[in-house]
Amino acid sequence: MSTTERRLGEARTQDEAAIEAAIRRVPDWQGREATYKMLVGGINNRNWLVAVDGHPRRYFVKVPGPGTEKFIDRAVAHQAAVNAHAMGLAPEVVYFDPSDGLEVHEFLEGYAACTNADFERAEIQEAVIACYRQLNAGPKLGLTKTIFDMIDEHWQDAKALGAFLPHDFDWMMKQYGQARAAFEASGLDLVPCFNDPMPGNFLVSPGKPMKIVDYEFASNNERAYELGVLLGEMFFTEERSLQLIEAYYGEARPETVARVWIGRALADIKWAGWAIQNRMLTDWDFDYQKYGDWKWARARSVILDPRWEWWLRLVASGRPQPR
Repeated sequence: MSTTERRLGEARTQDEAAIEAAIRRVPDWQGREATYKMLVGGINNRNWLVAVDGHPRRYFVKVPGPGTEKFIDRAVAHQAAVNAHAMGLAPEVVYFDPSDGLEVHEFLEGYAACTNADFERAEIQEAVIACYRQLNAGPKLGLTKTIFDMIDEHWQDAKALGAFLPHDFDWMMKQYGQARAAFEASGLDLVPCFNDPMPGNFLVSPGKPMKIVDYEFASNNERAYELGVLLGEMFFTEERSLQLIEAYYGEARPETVARVWIGRALADIKWAGWAIQNRMLTDWDFDYQKYGDWKWARARSVILDPRWEWWLRLVASGRPQPR
């Protein structure tokens, strides 16, 4: 994958031809020279840093990857990004083409993407919790897609594509069904959610507020899941997880902790399905099968916790905790 900077007309690969075509589509850039350089880190899409002659700032351009329209609602992702920018949580959306989801954002100069190591720092953890409290309190999105909708979609697609299913798939789906029934018995706490806490989606700069980018998986979803997928993704200890649950909600009630802990397992079931079905749609420049198998194993480890049945009972008999 080349990260060489090129000017318009110098494309040498299919990806470079695609970004040149994208640049020429942006109305405010018509007739201007531009340079572009691929950014490292995109999995679903190709991401580019673009500089346009006569413009004082640089731009982040996302060219959607093939097949991603199956599980990404680009219009809702755009809505979420616009809402987040209005709240001071995201860069400005400069251009969006609803026909294929092409996105252009301001490039946040001086910001760097977080790593897993950054999330060992208390100030980073607390900044994310503060961002989530604000984001989850924002206006509802045009799409309600719960964690249960996501799991069903990914695994139905995986089976339809002929993907290799884990040996204990039926057992896991039974546990998933019990978790779903528990949440539905108590009622879902639906709020606008980010749903995708990869470390690189959180940008930081000394003395500046944290920003969140990449709203492709945003939807109205269960609040406790938003926190559960974050705690699981960042490998927080149970002690630290309880502290962050308290920081988010104001207190860590047993039924709320149970909702978040079950949300962790649901997150891994969802991302395992995402990876295993995505393996069938790509050219394997990322080892989706290995990633999916690892996520599946993590879900299994939570479900095999002796407290699993107790958590289910707490969720089924309780109500969502107000924040």
